[in-house]
Parts: sequence; C-alpha cells; structure tokens
Amino acid sequence: MPKINGNEIRPGNVLEHEGSLWGAVKVDHVKPGKGGAFAQVELKNLRDGRKLNERFRSADKVERVRLDQKDQQFLFETDGMLTFMDSETYEQIALPVDILGDRRPFLQDGMVVHIEYYGEEALNVTLPQKVVCKVAETEPVVKGQTAANSFKPAILDNGVRVMIPPFVGTDEDIIVNTELFEYVERA
Repeated sequence: MPKINGNEIRPGNVLEHEGSLWGAVKVDHVKPGKGGAFAQVELKNLRDGRKLNERFRSADKVERVRLDQKDQQFLFETDGMLTFMDSETYEQIALPVDILGDRRPFLQDGMVVHIEYYGEEALNVTLPQKVVCKVAETEPVVKGQTAANSFKPAILDNGVRVMIPPFVGTDEDIIVNTELFEYVERA
C-alpha cells in the first residue's frame, strides 16, 4: 500500500491508522503563527463507526488504502441481514442491516448499490443519490400559502418524513436525496 505525507490527506481517503481502517471525513490545513503546519483530520472508523480527531504533520507518513468497489443488486432481507448479488459472478453476500444506518428505508427491491471491499470484507454500502418514493400522507394545500417559499411535512411510503412543496399531493411519486433526506423534484 502506498504511503502518503500527512499534508496529502484529502476527504474521502481511506487510511490505515493505529491498526484499523479509517475514512477521512473532514480535513483542515492549519498554519499556526509559531511552529510547523499540520493537517487536522476528522477520521471515522469504517468497521465500528467511532470518530477520532488526529493531527498529521507533513513529515508524518500514513498508509493510504485502496478499496475495491463493486456494483451489486439488493435481493432480500431476512433475520436482520441484507442479501446482495454480484451481477457479473452471481455470488451472493449477506450484510447486517445496520451497515446502512438511517438510510435503510430507501433501499428498494432490485436496487443496484456500490459496496466497498477491503480484501474480502465489505465495509460500506452506498445507495444511489436519488431515489423515487411515493407520498403516503400529507396535509391538503392551503390557499394563499404559495406566495412564500413554504414546505409542508409528508410521510413517504417507506415511513420517512420529509418536507415537500405545497403543490405535491398524496400518492404522487417524488425524487428524494438519500444523503440529505430532502425533496428534489417530482418523478
């Protein structure tokens, strides 16, 4: 694995640090008035989700890890495990539900996701950024409320609450951003 200097760390990089795999979430380059410059890096453990703030000087060497990405199709869920299939080799893999965290409701049957592997170990599942959902219930439109940029609460068919524009009604398909849990547009 290639070693990089501490000042070359970028958000999204995966590092091997203290015997574990960490993803760089946020990187701030600091040049204090006295002393050498350093990178203040917020790290997230890819295996258990712990967070860590670490300082890396430019002279510090860290291992940068490359993860293999595969597109896999979601098949079904049983006993708290999600089963995915590689569309090229047709091999199946079962991963725990909590690997998706609060994005779990957006996973739909047959959806193709990106799974990142370190060797044979699956570390992360990335959903498509935009997903089509149906509005299950929302408030009716109130006349005269369209002048201002106003939104109303809605519950989607997967149980997630989002804010939608007043012109969207019940049983309409909308596109939702899975990272921000926000309405994007009508489908």
